[in-house]
Amino acid sequence: MAEEKHHHHLFHHHKDGEQQQPVDAVGYSETTYGSDGTGGYAESTTVAAVAVDEPQHDYEKEMKQHKNREHLGELGALAAGAFALHEKHKAKKDPENTHKHRVEEEIAAVVAVGAGGYAFHEHHQKKEAKEEGKHHHF
Repeated sequence: MAEEKHHHHLFHHHKDGEQQQPVDAVGYSETTYGSDGTGGYAESTTVAAVAVDEPQHDYEKEMKQHKNREHLGELGALAAGAFALHEKHKAKKDPENTHKHRVEEEIAAVVAVGAGGYAFHEHHQKKEAKEEGKHHHF
């Protein structure tokens, strides 16, 4: 009779040629007093393995999140742009503090560009999630 070779791992074993599946293993040991008349102790180990299913990805939820973030980026760009224009106006009206207002205007302009870039990035993330959702329908 041909013996099958087993590969032993911490909580499970595989015969040669078997594919390994992701598992959650739960095991316990039990020591009992022998009832075979020898009076010895016997130890047995029981292992239960449960296959782990890969969680399903919710592409609709991901698209919605990217859409909301895109809108937040647009709102941030709009607000920072408005503040930059406000500071530009103040620089003209307040000659004593022109330098301060111009610096604040430049900072607001940089923030507006950054927020616009973030909105653009999220727009493309939303498009990618939409494409992935089309290809992964079950």
